Amino acid sequence: MMRTRLRHSKMVPMVLLGSLILLAFRFNPSAHATVGPDERRGSPEQSLAIVVNRTNPIDNMSFSELRKIFLGRRSHWSNGRRIAVVMLDYGQPERETVLDRIYQMDENGYRNYFLRGMFRGEVFMSPKTLVSPTVVRKFVFNAPGAIGYLRASDVDDSVKVLRIDGHLPVDKDYALQIDAAR
Repeated sequence: MMRTRLRHSKMVPMVLLGSLILLAFRFNPSAHATVGPDERRGSPEQSLAIVVNRTNPIDNMSFSELRKIFLGRRSHWSNGRRIAVVMLDYGQPERETVLDRIYQMDENGYRNYFLRGMFRGEVFMSPKTLVSPTVVRKFVFNAPGAIGYLRASDVDDSVKVLRIDGHLPVDKDYALQIDAAR
């Protein structure tokens, strides 16, 4: 009897470890091309738009609040809906900009942040990774609690663009510009 309990109590951490290993494979850093800081800098050529479902009551948020949402430190909108963050797939310039400007991390830091957060129980859900701007737009359109990002040129009427610190992507002082070198 004692031996059975001991074996079972050792299995729970192993199952958790196995889940974390599977999660690590989901974040594939080898698909990400490493770029040095000098190669990432250039004149901004286009803005990223932060987009939400059209039914979302939020029209404007601070950059620090946006960062809390993307980091998983805030899990619900003011209307009670659960927040679902969506990211574009690895290696895309839009993702690189979001990692650099919002997360203030590289791909490995991002992966480790969510692995540690899920292991510690501080983060309950990592962002959903989607393959293209079209899929991001469709996901945000269909999920009332979704938030994501698109190039301003990829936005259509199916989603709502948020103001960040009172600025839209077309404004001069907008914080999320894709570097020309990306």
